[in-house]
Amino acid sequence: MIFKRFFEPRLAQASYLLGCSSSREALIVDPNREIDRYLEAAAQDGLRVAHVTETHIHADFVSGARELAQRTDARLYLSAAGGPDWQYRYAAQAQATGVNDGDRISVGRVEVRALHLPGHTPEHLVFLVTDTDVASEPIGALTGDFLFVGDVGRPDLLERAVGSRGTMETSARQLYRSLQRFREFSDYLQIWPGHGAGSACGKSLSAMPQSTLGYEKRFNWAFGVQYENDFVRAVLAGQPDPPRYFARMKRINLEGPRLTGQLPTPSRLAPDSLTSVLQSGSTVVDTRSSEDYGRGAIPGTINIPNTRAFPTWAGSLLPYDRELYLIVQDTGVCAVEQLVRSLAGIGLDRVAGYFGSEVVGHWRKSRGELQTIPSVTLEQLSPPSSNGVVWLDVRAGGEWGAGHVPGSLNLPIAELESRLDEIPRGRPLIVHCQTGARAAIAVSLLRAGGFEDVRLFRGGFAEWQAAGQPVGLSQS
Repeated sequence: MIFKRFFEPRLAQASYLLGCSSSREALIVDPNREIDRYLEAAAQDGLRVAHVTETHIHADFVSGARELAQRTDARLYLSAAGGPDWQYRYAAQAQATGVNDGDRISVGRVEVRALHLPGHTPEHLVFLVTDTDVASEPIGALTGDFLFVGDVGRPDLLERAVGSRGTMETSARQLYRSLQRFREFSDYLQIWPGHGAGSACGKSLSAMPQSTLGYEKRFNWAFGVQYENDFVRAVLAGQPDPPRYFARMKRINLEGPRLTGQLPTPSRLAPDSLTSVLQSGSTVVDTRSSEDYGRGAIPGTINIPNTRAFPTWAGSLLPYDRELYLIVQDTGVCAVEQLVRSLAGIGLDRVAGYFGSEVVGHWRKSRGELQTIPSVTLEQLSPPSSNGVVWLDVRAGGEWGAGHVPGSLNLPIAELESRLDEIPRGRPLIVHCQTGARAAIAVSLLRAGGFEDVRLFRGGFAEWQAAGQPVGLSQS
């Protein structure tokens, strides 16, 4: 058996290759949209991608399963479990084979058996892997978003992200029962999860790439909860707000991701053309650091720094129905292609062009106007409501409820653009989050929305609390 793990750090997402050295066949499980990596890995071992599958309908990235199967003429396997509302709507068109509990996929001498273990989603499958050349029992399980190292998949996403009302408790109870079924397997069973630390698909995922079932039964909190009602309360408590784009990803993957072929690298545009791009109403994303953006930025642009969190904030803040343009620090082909792939991975395919960072200097010389974002320190802060100052906290509602600057206004960053009318105009704004990253993005949104006197408190609530300042708590 040949086994390879692929990890996309910006999504904290894992996918897998299972191959048979005798038949030269390979199965790819949970591929994302960067399908060339799987083709290259298979070719390195002389394998042909003959089978493609996924554990469930993903909500945090666009699946590459359909495109990979089409590109390689592989057989596509999709879950047929979970009821009529959770059947892949493109399955017939893609000539996919439906998979139910107990079904097997043969990859040469490697046997993959499906278990229907709902809870995170109704159709969720786990794949038990047996290398029949050397064993008659499974060596490991590809657990997708059912079981992680140190945590379990969220049962609240269908309700909170997708809007399927009344499903949280039902899903939590399904998850509890799935865990009871799964715990009966041997302790040596290796656990190969679909996500690691940094994913929004759980609340306390470990950075360890794999585990064993025996270890998880001893140290994963979910296996330590004896009674179903206690588990339901525990698994639903403290779940972070899901990223806004999750609903769109779920719909795209349910209905069938668009086949893109090779994504073209957008053209580098002349600095002179930026004016017409902005006037057209297109969105221009400045991917430089928040510090560089704060020292001088082109009015009307939005700052989403090119960091690990770039796809998360891009998916939550950028429009899917308009062309996007980028301002990049590194204009190398590989760097630009990585940004384009990051956006395509969450369904943002309409990158029409990019500018090098010299466009900022060109704008200053030709237009004479750059916006700056002043930062304030803890010592310079004015209390909320003093001198008309408005403190805007852009953290999630749960974070704000657990502790906030007394008198601050809470508008989560993902909701900011749609709720600008709730912010008093004509008054100074001090914007903060927990440690500064989200607040820096929020400041660019506010400036693009017409707010002039906006200041950034980079230290955020973490610095405020560490300094022993008063802390407010939610009354709810």
